[in-house]
Amino acid sequence: MSIDAERLTLPLPRPNVLELAPLYEVLRREAPIAPVTTPAGDPAWLVTRYEEVRLLLGDKRFGRSHPEPEKASRISTSAVQDGPSGEYATEEADHTRMRRLLTPAFSAKRMRMLGDNMEELVDACLDQLIAEHEQTGVVDLHHGLAFPLPVAMICRLLGVPQEDNEKFASLSERMAGTEIGEDAHKAREEFFGYMVGLVEGKRGALGEDVISDLVRAQADDAAFDYVQMVRLCVGLLFAGHETTVNRIGLGVLFLLTERSRWDALVADPDGRVDAVVEEVMRLGAPGDLGLLRYAREDVDIAGVTINAGDAVVLSINAANRDVTVYSDAEEFNPDRPERTHLGFGHGAHFCIGASLARTELRVVFAALAKRLPEMRLAKELDQLQVRATLTGGVAELPVTWRSA
Repeated sequence: MSIDAERLTLPLPRPNVLELAPLYEVLRREAPIAPVTTPAGDPAWLVTRYEEVRLLLGDKRFGRSHPEPEKASRISTSAVQDGPSGEYATEEADHTRMRRLLTPAFSAKRMRMLGDNMEELVDACLDQLIAEHEQTGVVDLHHGLAFPLPVAMICRLLGVPQEDNEKFASLSERMAGTEIGEDAHKAREEFFGYMVGLVEGKRGALGEDVISDLVRAQADDAAFDYVQMVRLCVGLLFAGHETTVNRIGLGVLFLLTERSRWDALVADPDGRVDAVVEEVMRLGAPGDLGLLRYAREDVDIAGVTINAGDAVVLSINAANRDVTVYSDAEEFNPDRPERTHLGFGHGAHFCIGASLARTELRVVFAALAKRLPEMRLAKELDQLQVRATLTGGVAELPVTWRSA
């Protein structure tokens, strides 16, 4: 296989939800930074090799904003991720403020407290699923666990009223589609309107939650304006659950499509779950595109010149399967010695919610192994409905807990 002389168009077709397009291996070897056309029809650079992806994730010459947003390349036509975000002149200062404000919310102590609640919620979800489907012995883990758990946890952490969880989840699902349409636009407007109402409500009844913390901070910091605060709250609510939903589903698929993987976790769930989670993070990077960045100046790297203002798409999926970094890179192997994946990013933009995601994944996979040791897929991999969202994954996860 060789690289076509024509500019490649994203996304590259993949054989199934667990495998990447074979062309990624060729790109890493022959053109680790290659010109592509995004789904929005705009030019960009696709970065696929681990070395360059890791380098650019931590390179301050690349950012999320653009000096002329109206002229910037768009990565997609999604209502969630399309083009530049933030103010070009203040991006670094705004990011530093955001990290300072949010780091305490995702502390190890806070995650330990949430962990007990997660275990109770997971057990309750499984109790309900088993009771409701005792006759058929088949349940959909996506709708019954993989989706509602991360939604409930991020809502609890941020201070979203429990009775609004389903409303928020519905808005998020509608807004996350890969194409902008009338409904996606409407969902985005409703999402922002809902958040404005929630923020205003917090002003008169501050609590011990992240949104209350941000309301307090905005009142004390003139540089942290109201619009920034609302956008940050929306981003936290969306990002705080969406990729975890994806990784729970993909993790279950990785474990169940090779029986020995599942049996090993069942034999020692508490001892193996951490390694399983890290391997899910390595191979289960969300979506078929990557992280969008813009060059703030001309940069020469890997034999190409990226000009100031150019869009760059960092493929975490491809980097995490780089054969020069990982032995048998395409294989799901929790026992591998390499623990250097980029599933949470790298550098100053390392995912602030990494501890939350790890905690959720540990609780879910350990609970499933203990409660449903005979679990297996109730549909073939190629029969599963794929989510038409930026983060991808599956829209259904039918499993049975009865012996074959």
